[in-house]
Amino acid sequence: MSARKYRPSTFKSVVGQKALTATLKNSIESERLAHAYLFCGSRGVGKTSCARIFAKTINCQHRTADGDACNECQSCREFNEGRSMNIVELDAASNNSVDDIRALVDQVLVPPTNGRYRVFIVDEVHMLSSQAFNAFLKTLEEPPEYVVFILATTEKHKIIPTILSRCQIYDFNRITIQDMIDHLSYVASQEGITVETAALNVIARKADGAMRDALSIFDQVAASSMGNITYESTIENLNVLDNDYYGRLLDAFLSKNVPDALLLYKEIRDRGFDSLFFINGLASHFRDLMVAREPATLCLLEASDDEKAAMASQAQRCSVQYLYQAMDLCNKADLDYRAASNKQFLVELLLIKLCQQLSPSPNNGGNGEGQLKKIEAVAPTVAPATVSRQQPVATPVVTTPPPATYAAPVSTAAEYPSPDRVVPPVVSDNPAPTISQSVSPGSIPPPPPTPRRIGTIAHTAPIRSTKSVEDSQTVVRNLPKNNKPYTQESLDAAWLSYIQGHASAHILVNTMRTAFPKRIRDNVYELLVENPAQKEVLEVNMIDIKKHLSMSLGNDFISFEISLNDGEPSPQVWSERKVLNHIAETTPYYNTFAKDLKLSLM
Repeated sequence: MSARKYRPSTFKSVVGQKALTATLKNSIESERLAHAYLFCGSRGVGKTSCARIFAKTINCQHRTADGDACNECQSCREFNEGRSMNIVELDAASNNSVDDIRALVDQVLVPPTNGRYRVFIVDEVHMLSSQAFNAFLKTLEEPPEYVVFILATTEKHKIIPTILSRCQIYDFNRITIQDMIDHLSYVASQEGITVETAALNVIARKADGAMRDALSIFDQVAASSMGNITYESTIENLNVLDNDYYGRLLDAFLSKNVPDALLLYKEIRDRGFDSLFFINGLASHFRDLMVAREPATLCLLEASDDEKAAMASQAQRCSVQYLYQAMDLCNKADLDYRAASNKQFLVELLLIKLCQQLSPSPNNGGNGEGQLKKIEAVAPTVAPATVSRQQPVATPVVTTPPPATYAAPVSTAAEYPSPDRVVPPVVSDNPAPTISQSVSPGSIPPPPPTPRRIGTIAHTAPIRSTKSVEDSQTVVRNLPKNNKPYTQESLDAAWLSYIQGHASAHILVNTMRTAFPKRIRDNVYELLVENPAQKEVLEVNMIDIKKHLSMSLGNDFISFEISLNDGEPSPQVWSERKVLNHIAETTPYYNTFAKDLKLSLM
């Protein structure tokens, strides 16, 4: 396996971590070693490899001029053969208990045999339990002089701050596409495998920044292609969608060719590609086009130089606004995909929208064919009349093509007599005409308001002036109030009916059950509550309560005074002792039951 065979053995052979390895080498040469290191980074970037190289180098007896281990001294030979007693590795993912850490602490007391240091490498240290971290703190802070701890993790945020404060922290970078391609080319030359650069680029992008994953994928493709790695064999073996599909889709988008886009999507589905994978791949392609469009952001595109040039040429065909809209549509489709019941329809709708985007080309000015056009508003058949601010129009008319006639209906209180209703008079500064008249096309007022129906007679509500509204409000305020007689029993019954109708308002209901109205004088009642919270909930709902009581009893003069009970508990609140006494008095078999079970009232 290439990942093990070509695992770095010197700082120089570590891929993509030049600055970090240079810092480690300088600390070794200057003999300025820390007692604890923390190597952080994503998978496959060389954390454990650098830890082993560091442990091997600090114990080497004859280091080279470059600062690497000589591989010839006894310590280096023992390390290479896997029998060195000075290097102890612990996988914290499977040894994360307190007992495992205590066993590690016991080994710290053993001095080195051949070499100056004993190095303890704890991989995936974030998997340790909280108790194990606490048991490790003291030893990590003050280990013996011959001990060096190297902790490695992929999730630094899971490590407690007390551990972080005791370590020198080194953050490993994700390995770039170009570094992977160079290293894979070196491995291919050593193994006698012919390979195309485009194929290595696909492998590197598939590895997502992990050199170990790239070597594993390289072995997989090399085995399937019998030592001749081509671009076609690579994308077929890895089930990667060819960039040529995205280029053809872009041609369909820019030419507003919806059928071609849908047929290409069908071809992609027939090849077995998941629709969500296709959406994400299309979004990534638009993102790459966006960064490739400007020379300043071209460095953000992780690809070979040839691919960067091809993407930059393709990006010039698209406007920036179109790319932004396309990325936004792909992102929205990605969010909606999991909730969609018809996922194929969702993707096809996305493709249609991408074909119909406004201004898909920088040269068409947004007026090309196939764009989404606004629905034109239907021109009105009658032009609205110019209304003066000083003379509001209060005359409803019939909106018919000119010339037309209209009749303004006269609505007065006399037409709709009602013995129990007071209708305020209509007062208008500009009364409506009562005769039919011809209206020219340029002076037709707005259409009348919607008719409302009273009984079986329909009439149009006239537009009232401010004076008429004020008069009507005055009449409403002067309407007589109901003052029917009622009894305390009927008041209590109305009070209980309100409680039953608001069973979900638990706090209000419980408060009303313990605070029945108690007459003070005439129609004034006192509500006695036990605490400010009950008082507040009654005050908030008092308007609704009074409205219910007024409608139930036919009396609008009922009022309440809410007061806090500063003395004895209210009669409606029973203590636990009183409740038990009541049960004993009213339940014949309670005493027998309590006697049999040897119960007593506390």
